[in-house]
Amino acid sequence: MTIPDYQSIMLPLLKLSSDGEIHEINNTTEELAKYFKLTDGEKKELLPSGKQATFTNRVGWARTYLKKSELIEYPRRGHFRITERGKLSLNENLQKIDNAYLSHFPEFIEFRKRSKRRIVSSNTESEQEEFTPEELPENSYQKIRNDLADNLLEQILKSSSFFFEKLVVELLVAMGYGETQSDAARAVGKVGDEGIDGIIDEDRLGLDSIYIQAKKWQKDKSVGRPEVQAFVGALEGKRANKGIFITTANFTDRAHEYVDGLNKKVVLIDGDRLADLMIDFGIGVTTRNKYEIKELDSDYFDEITLDLLKS
Repeated sequence: MTIPDYQSIMLPLLKLSSDGEIHEINNTTEELAKYFKLTDGEKKELLPSGKQATFTNRVGWARTYLKKSELIEYPRRGHFRITERGKLSLNENLQKIDNAYLSHFPEFIEFRKRSKRRIVSSNTESEQEEFTPEELPENSYQKIRNDLADNLLEQILKSSSFFFEKLVVELLVAMGYGETQSDAARAVGKVGDEGIDGIIDEDRLGLDSIYIQAKKWQKDKSVGRPEVQAFVGALEGKRANKGIFITTANFTDRAHEYVDGLNKKVVLIDGDRLADLMIDFGIGVTTRNKYEIKELDSDYFDEITLDLLKS
């Protein structure tokens, strides 16, 4: 099944704590994953930021909402326990617990009022109900990034072949290949024979070289096995073991399958990955705004508690 939204997690989470014992959140997350029959892939699926598993994040917010409604309490960090109010809710034989149900409790209503005052968002009410507060800005960021990637590819396709070669050089230098921009400038567009568009040093000492093929093709075209095989043949002619094939288009499945079976290391970079690398390494883009999402530093407050106990 797909990963459940945070509201669907609330009732199963509360039921797991119905014994009145103190439960540890990591163990509970594993139990909930089994309850929802999640695959290993679904359990490992990350938020757009790549810093936390989506399911773990949603379990955390389900727990937070139950806490704000005083259906559970936090006896210590990373642990929770059902409250008397929580037990009464379970006695109602509920089919689900969601934000509409939690709105019966004044503590939750006040919590939501505070949250909405702080959030200025273009997301619809239904989106806000489906995603956790942390997922909303991350999803918005991903949409902005996807639009930027599309715009980058459009601009590249409008540019000259010389500009594309220069762009490839700048990207590879930003990624740590070659020593300087001037040294790397020899890499692309200077060889141009036998199916090789350029060469660049893998490291600053020039201990190994990487051969490059760069094709500026329309996005609806696909680079197939014949083109990739020709590039690999050119590598053989140079007795080279490493190559990068960069295109603004896509690679066919057969091209990927062919590369996977090689003894040589050949990396295929299609248009989508090219745009992502440009964004990640700051090529052709500029920073407009930066945002930080901060969380409570529990260790800081633990130190304060220890100091009070000592005094």
